[in-house]
Amino acid sequence: MFRPSTFRSGRRGRATAALLAVATVATLGLTGCAKDDEPVGPTADGPLPTEVPAGTTLVVADQSERLQSVLRISGELDKLPFEVEFANFVGGPAILEAFRAGAADVAQVGDVPPIHALVAGQDVPIVASYQTSTTALKLAVAPGKSVPKLTDLKGRKIAYAEGTAQQAAVLRAIDKAGLTTSDVQLIRLQLAEFPDAVRTGQVDVAPLIEPNVTRFLRTPGASLVPDSETAGIYGGLAYLYARRAVVRDPAKAAATRALVGAFVRAYQWANTHPQEWARRYYVENQKVSAEDAQRIVDSLGTYVFPHLDQQLVDRQQSTIDAIAKAGELPEKVRAANGFDLRFDAAITQAVTESGASFEPKAR
Repeated sequence: MFRPSTFRSGRRGRATAALLAVATVATLGLTGCAKDDEPVGPTADGPLPTEVPAGTTLVVADQSERLQSVLRISGELDKLPFEVEFANFVGGPAILEAFRAGAADVAQVGDVPPIHALVAGQDVPIVASYQTSTTALKLAVAPGKSVPKLTDLKGRKIAYAEGTAQQAAVLRAIDKAGLTTSDVQLIRLQLAEFPDAVRTGQVDVAPLIEPNVTRFLRTPGASLVPDSETAGIYGGLAYLYARRAVVRDPAKAAATRALVGAFVRAYQWANTHPQEWARRYYVENQKVSAEDAQRIVDSLGTYVFPHLDQQLVDRQQSTIDAIAKAGELPEKVRAANGFDLRFDAAITQAVTESGASFEPKAR
């Protein structure tokens, strides 16, 4: 049972306590007949509607109030032509429960939760994405241990969290080393437990991102697997995805299309206002130090917004293949079933008009 904190924002950015019924509806949905459990089907045909009728509402599942914050701080939330209700969750599995119960319409997640949605038979197609730096994730090595090469992972205890981007990174690292999961010890933990587990030596290696990387390196004897070894294990992708029932409904589909444009413009605002984004979200909302906030922003680099096209589908399929190759998926699924490519037009328009980029700039 999940317990989201919820907020409601309208056309002028109003915020009031609301959506207490979300948790109730979701709980009932888990014990009764689940919604959207029909087999995953092909991408919907036909153009997306663009007119949002009065009274339309989207329930957006958020994590750490991140999407809500970037939309609000950038000013994009006030411009949306529909009501938005935000429900805060911890992790992709809780969001998937909300989707199953019909208690959330759209969500921002990493690249692995949509794979688990496909495996579970949930029809929640991807409608937008962004990519951050592929070097933002580091493999932290416990004090007193040495892992100068990925081949040295053999026999090591590695922190592991299913259904997360860190899961895929660990599996890619093992495969890149020419090892299998039977050659290492995967220690299943919650993501929040990773920093302390590797700092205290409960595990030998853990995938970390900022500010945990910098905090970890303050520990005497701590080290990282070199970036030259870990290149390619982390894609830096995050997705916006929605229930199929939402993108089939003309009013909600038009609202989702508008949200996709706002999603791009808001994160492009973060690109052009990095210090304000660091202060207002990471310092004021997430309560990290100003120093750590800047490290997080710097580590993520520039947000870019890939086209929803076959190239992106292929990238997602490669992640599916990596998890399946390790024997960590109960069945093989097709990435193509998890996209609604019609939303690419909204991405293209927003990227072009905002001055954002579709791909990282060449160095």
